[in-house]
Amino acid sequence: MFVSIIIVFASCGDKDPIDEKPVVHTITTFASARHAFGSGHSQTAEEVFEFPVDPTKVEQARMFIRLRCPEGGCNAWDMFANVRLQHPETEKWIEIARYITPYGVDNAARGRGFMVDVTDFKSLLTGQVKLKSFVEVWGSDGWLVSIDFELTEGTPDYKYYAVEEVLDYASWSLGGVPYGEAHDFVLQKNISIPANAAETSLRTIITGWGHATPVDPDGRPCAEWCFRTHDVLINSQITFAHEMGPIGCGENPVQPQNGNWAPDRAGWCPGMEAPVRNNKLSNPFAGNSFAFEYRFHPWTNNFLTSADNKHAYYAISTYVVVKSNEPIEKPVVN
Repeated sequence: MFVSIIIVFASCGDKDPIDEKPVVHTITTFASARHAFGSGHSQTAEEVFEFPVDPTKVEQARMFIRLRCPEGGCNAWDMFANVRLQHPETEKWIEIARYITPYGVDNAARGRGFMVDVTDFKSLLTGQVKLKSFVEVWGSDGWLVSIDFELTEGTPDYKYYAVEEVLDYASWSLGGVPYGEAHDFVLQKNISIPANAAETSLRTIITGWGHATPVDPDGRPCAEWCFRTHDVLINSQITFAHEMGPIGCGENPVQPQNGNWAPDRAGWCPGMEAPVRNNKLSNPFAGNSFAFEYRFHPWTNNFLTSADNKHAYYAISTYVVVKSNEPIEKPVVN
């Protein structure tokens, strides 16, 4: 079920075309979809929606996520949540946004809701689009989730985009890469770029979870609390750095919350969008390949935490995005 509203603003008379207002497509997808655990409820909602939009005309695409409390109140904890889109050709589920639920309150203070720029996925936001909304909630109270898209026509940087998965270890908070211990998750890939790529970038979302030890000198356990800098290597050279540090939890407009919301986590906050880390390569590598590696800051888990779960995790997804003014194939990742 969907509702699509197209609002067109146009100039009249002899006004210069520069005064024309953009065409904005507002597309409602999930509307108060119940996410809960037990009592016949599900953590996941999945549905197909119609996006009557020509992506080559889209200059910006934004997604708004509104959380409301079901009867009886919202869930009490800060939980991992995300939105995925199914690629129509590969049927892979692509993480397009991640957020953390607030402690027991809605996000009405954010007006339209959490906002995530999803322009990188505009080539897939057309026609029949299959979406999946997930909240890692472990109670029968849960959340009512509504998601709207706003696609604005204009002068895009490039008409054609294509995207492919590099890493996707983000099925849930503890489904990420174990930190500080041996694991079999692959963090090195070889990426081949189409010959007509004019721009190539990497889009990463990463959040740390767990209260593992040893703690940092300031008493912060890993990986929810320990501040770190992780590196992205291109052809064995450190090219980008991802700071997993404070982002201002105490200034979050979704407040007060009914829990420990104000102290800074490592790169995320309760009741807020998870940051999207966009890294544009100085060389698009058109028609060539490059080696990619994601490298965590060195740290070794001693498994001496008093927490029930002795591990630390990084839930991470990385996608390679290529752009062109000609139709373009998606990259190949091995």
